Order: sequence, then C-alpha cells, then structure tokens
Amino acid sequence: MTAEEPHALEGQDPTGPAPENTMQAVVRDSYGPAEVLHLARVPVPEPGKKEVLLRVHAAGLDRGTWHLMTGRPYLLRLGFGLRAPRNPVAGMEVAGTVVALGGTVTGISIGQEVYGVARGSFAQYAVARANQLAPAPVNLTAEQAAVVPISAATAQHALCQAGHLQAGQTVLITGASGGVGSYAVQLAKAFGADVTAVTSTATLDHVRSLGADHVIDRTREDFADGTHHYDLILDLAGNPPLSRLRRALTPTGTAVLVGGEEGHRLTGGMGRTLRALALSRFVGQRFTNFVSTTRTGDLQRLTELIEAGKVIPHLDRTYPLEQAAEAMGHLETGEVRGKIAITV
Repeated sequence: MTAEEPHALEGQDPTGPAPENTMQAVVRDSYGPAEVLHLARVPVPEPGKKEVLLRVHAAGLDRGTWHLMTGRPYLLRLGFGLRAPRNPVAGMEVAGTVVALGGTVTGISIGQEVYGVARGSFAQYAVARANQLAPAPVNLTAEQAAVVPISAATAQHALCQAGHLQAGQTVLITGASGGVGSYAVQLAKAFGADVTAVTSTATLDHVRSLGADHVIDRTREDFADGTHHYDLILDLAGNPPLSRLRRALTPTGTAVLVGGEEGHRLTGGMGRTLRALALSRFVGQRFTNFVSTTRTGDLQRLTELIEAGKVIPHLDRTYPLEQAAEAMGHLETGEVRGKIAITV
C-alpha cells in the first residue's frame, strides 16, 4: 500500500486492537461537509526516498483541509481526485517525531521533533517531504507547533514576497482574527509596519491582543470610507469589491488577494483575482496574488520569530482525533479565533 492511497480497511474497528502496520486515521471516502469525516483503521504509510515518516502528536486544522474535504472549488479535483479524494486521510499541518527516513534524506534524524506539512496528518502516522519540515520551536507545545506551518507561511508570503512589505508602511488586514490573519497581524508588526486589523465585534479584543495598532469593527465601520489609505492591504476575507480596495489604497499601494471561499463553486475566487490582475495594468495601484508553499526555510524563519517571542500561535481550542468532524464544524462557523488543533 503506498503513502498516496492508504485506503480504509473494511470491517476493522478503528478503536479496537491494532493489526500489525495499521493505524487510526480520520478519513473521507467522498467529498462533502464535515459529516464525511470519520475514524477508520488504515495501513501505516511508507516514506519515499525524499520523505520521512512521522509519529504525529498534533495536527493543525486549516482552510486548505476544508477545501480538500469539500472538493471546492471544483477545479482542485483535477489534482486531488475527480470523484473522490485520491488520498482519503485528511489533514496537512503537523507536529511530531521522526520515526523513519527515506533513502536520500539528510539533515533530519530519527527521534527529532519537527513541524511542517504532511499528507494526511489527521492520523497516528503521516508521511512528509523532508523539505517541508523543520525542527519544532523549543518554546511551543506540539499543539501550538502544529497550527503554525501553512497559516503562518501563507501570511509571511503574502506580506513579504507578494506584498513587498517595508518597515514603516501602513498595512490593512481583513479577516484578521482567523488562522492566516492572526499570524499576518503579528508578522506585520514584527516587520515594522503600522497595522490596522478588520474583524467582527466578537473578536475585537482578540485582534487587539495580537498587537494591531488600530482595529476596525467591520459590522459598524467601513475601512474604505476614505478616512485612511494604506500602502498594503491583505484581503483575507475574500469578498470586498475591487472598487472598495482601490478606495482604501494609496495611489501606488498594493492589494494582495488571499482566500476566496465565497467565490464561484467551480473556480473559487479566481474570477475576481483575474479581474484584479487585469486592472493592475491600467492603474497606479497594484493587485496581486500568489501560490503559497511551505518549505524548510520558511519554517526556520518563523521559528526564529516564535522563539524570540514576536509571533505566538493562538489556539481557539483543541479536539481529539475522533472529534475531527466536530472540529471542522467549528471551523465552518467562522467564529474561530486563531487556529484549531487536533491531538493524536
């Protein structure tokens, strides 16, 4: 059985005695809502030559896992399975212990505590590419480390690679209380920006605690009312019209479009993004997006900031492995402050 296809073993009680070389995992046999997630017993995956096998201690729940569960936007199914997920085990963010190495892996040792990205991290064991792992920050628990990799790296890429953030600039972050947003606020402050965060009434205090210089209650205030203009906007909420973003930008400001859960079922936010990229050719303002990938170097830079106390993972709550469906349901409410961790 390959690491890409750890199909559930029929007739096995996932909570019963473990047959040799099997493990408990949260799987989905079809695309759909949180209810498709269920506990099953599957074969332990085997690492390829550039991969490692991890004993999972905790996994992070991120929006990417939601997309892969629902199969939306539908275009992503071209890469992950047209009718059903090619790899049924859910989860991507991970913190755990290295238990086996692929034949060409160097720089990682068995017994090392690491964090990063793995295929199917909602399981007792998971396979990860060696270049998507780094030693875990020494000042974090496994649950805290597990909620960092994808969300924090996405925020870092949005600010630095896509947004070209410079110290002293003014930054507006929409969706500031969520997984990516909670890191974006902290990272922007760490990089010397003046940060304005947009969030809901219920999460105002949470966002203030992240270090935002100014907080806007999106239910009562309009960030595009012309009162303030920003050098950089991180649009993490995924739905403001481009005209509103333009009104809030300086004449030469940049808007980075991230997310887009409210977009078309087929393409997600791609249509809006394409319109934004086309608009950039005719105006002084710049609209852009990016494809975020989490690599060892990204994690190492985040580790430096975390161990220096400049970035702190914020856990909304944790769930045991068997309650992954409930955890996903909580994510879908849109009320999560920071991130959710799955303990294994």
